[in-house]
Amino acid sequence: MRRLFWLGLGIGVGAVGALAGSRWVQRQAERLAPANLARNARSAIADAGGGATETLASVAGEFRRGMAEREAELRASGLVPDGEP
Repeated sequence: MRRLFWLGLGIGVGAVGALAGSRWVQRQAERLAPANLARNARSAIADAGGGATETLASVAGEFRRGMAEREAELRASGLVPDGEP
C-alpha cells in the first residue's frame, strides 16, 4: 500500500511539474518571439530616448547661454571686434 501511495504521489508531482515547466517554456518562447522583441526594444528606446532628448536640449541651451556670455565678455574687453561673427 505504501509503495502504491508513493508511486501515485510521484506521478502526480511529476505531472504537475511537467505541466508547469511546459507553460513556463511556452511563455518564454512567446516573450522572445521576434515581434515581441522588436516591440519591447522600441518601447525601451522610446522611454530612454525621451529623457535623453530633454537632457541634451538642456545641455545645449546651457552651452549656448554660456557661449553668448563669454562672447559678450570678449567683445566688451575688445579682444573680438564687434563686426566679426
